[in-house]
Amino acid sequence: MSRLFGTDGIRGVANKELTPELAFEVGRAAAATICNCKEGKILVGKDTRASGDMLESALVAGITSMGLDVILVGIIPTPAVAYLTRKYKALAGVVISASHNPGEYNGIKIFDSKGLKLPDQVEGEIEEIILDKKQIDNRPTGAQIGYIMHEKNGSRDYIDYLKSTINIDLTGMKIAMDCGHGALYKIGPEIIKELNGQVVVVNNSPDGMNINRDCGSTNPDIIRDLVIKEKADIGISFDGDGDRIIAVDNKGNLIDGDHILAICATHLKKEGKLTNNTVVGTVMTNMGLDVYLKENGMDIVKTSVGDRYVLEEMLQSNYVIGGEQSGHIIFLEYNTTGDGLATGLHLLEVVKETGKTLEELNNLMTNYPQVLINAKVDNHKKYSYFEDEIIKTEIEKIEEMFHGQGRVVIRPSGTEPLVRVMIEGKNQEEITKIAKDLAQIIEKRIG
Repeated sequence: MSRLFGTDGIRGVANKELTPELAFEVGRAAAATICNCKEGKILVGKDTRASGDMLESALVAGITSMGLDVILVGIIPTPAVAYLTRKYKALAGVVISASHNPGEYNGIKIFDSKGLKLPDQVEGEIEEIILDKKQIDNRPTGAQIGYIMHEKNGSRDYIDYLKSTINIDLTGMKIAMDCGHGALYKIGPEIIKELNGQVVVVNNSPDGMNINRDCGSTNPDIIRDLVIKEKADIGISFDGDGDRIIAVDNKGNLIDGDHILAICATHLKKEGKLTNNTVVGTVMTNMGLDVYLKENGMDIVKTSVGDRYVLEEMLQSNYVIGGEQSGHIIFLEYNTTGDGLATGLHLLEVVKETGKTLEELNNLMTNYPQVLINAKVDNHKKYSYFEDEIIKTEIEKIEEMFHGQGRVVIRPSGTEPLVRVMIEGKNQEEITKIAKDLAQIIEKRIG
């Protein structure tokens, strides 16, 4: 079990749990493990958090102390780091971000030279070095110490790449955008303007602490209200590091990751680009997507929660599209991680090419009622729910009651002392009560 790395890197309250000392050690351990201390460079980007400068300085000190150079690309979204790591031929890429978490949190996630998130085994090796306090016998001196390079064209290179993946002119379209005071606060509006679209943007004034604060992809009411007020054709809302999107159609209806998969997979199939006729989802994917895909001659494969696991399945089985209900959508032809801005552009491309409104496209699939309840637990016990016979028996009873017309998904949070209880079925009132009751049992047993 990981002790530092969660489902998406290392996260914690900056300067308390994620300290500069730890960031320094991560820099050295990553250089030793991923890069084998060979000559080369590591690319580093960050989001808009106040603690980003502190952690960046410590991380970079660790990397350069190992004799590796660092390319700093400044404030930039996670998918841009994955892309630029490949473009600039870096040995690895690092993002300093806590994604959708509040401003006092920060995190470190690492990509290899191909822009892929590290496998569990490599993360384990980094953890072993740090937690077991293993000495790394590498202390270069003089000219062998690493250098720092500031790359000012990173954002421009990323924008140009995104534009090269689509073929649309947004003249006559109005796009509402919530940047969540995060990493896309400049790039997001800029690319829409360059594509001749009209953009109405909110939450694009980061102050270091307001990232994700009552805004962004986890607060969809803001973008919904903005679309209705401005009579926009689409609303797109990002999280702090820009790797996920929640969209809103022209009538203010929510378009989550499952609906995005339905829309984009259908379009890919029509164009003959849906390899193996399959979409990759997760155990949290709504059953409504399963039903829609099956009725329209497509299949779905499900993985554990986390876009890293979605990506692993896509790479292993040659699938081109996959993602999560939360809005991490991967178009493998273009990138190796979820990309909120790219996904928004692809949605706009489908609108343009089909001539349909986003409301029409949003109605392709129908959601099964679904409820998610968080059970507050002891952080050290959150992975042991399946060892408790009372909890296990209760879950089995619920599943038997559904007779295949519903399901139970239990998932420990990767970063918080929570166990997430998801129940899906045909009756909203019934599944809400079941989920609350089960969450109470879990809290009582391991809270």
